[in-house]
Amino acid sequence: MSTAHVVVTVLAAAMTGFSAASVFLRSKSVVRSMADYGVPETWLPWLGAAKAAGAAGLLVGLAVPFVGVVAGIALILYFTGAVITVARARWYAHIPFPLVYAAPVVGALALTPGAW
Repeated sequence: MSTAHVVVTVLAAAMTGFSAASVFLRSKSVVRSMADYGVPETWLPWLGAAKAAGAAGLLVGLAVPFVGVVAGIALILYFTGAVITVARARWYAHIPFPLVYAAPVVGALALTPGAW
């Protein structure tokens, strides 16, 4: 396992975990943005749980690479859905935000030893 893989994976997990915490704590900016995108407030706990599970899966993936790959793929699908949701709401200036969170996940997947 390379140092780059560990660093990028921990960064991806930390960023995703921060995003999950922002949802769980009902950060004003998150709640407002979700409402602007048309996401029902009742979905917030589920979305936060998905992000938290993905972050935990990335960290477990450092010991069990298969789990990390599955978590990474799930997070990529999650953030792809976020981009689609933002685009459907026509908030095009906000599209980079989910991409910033997705980028280190893609990097962690690319650096996973033996995954490809």
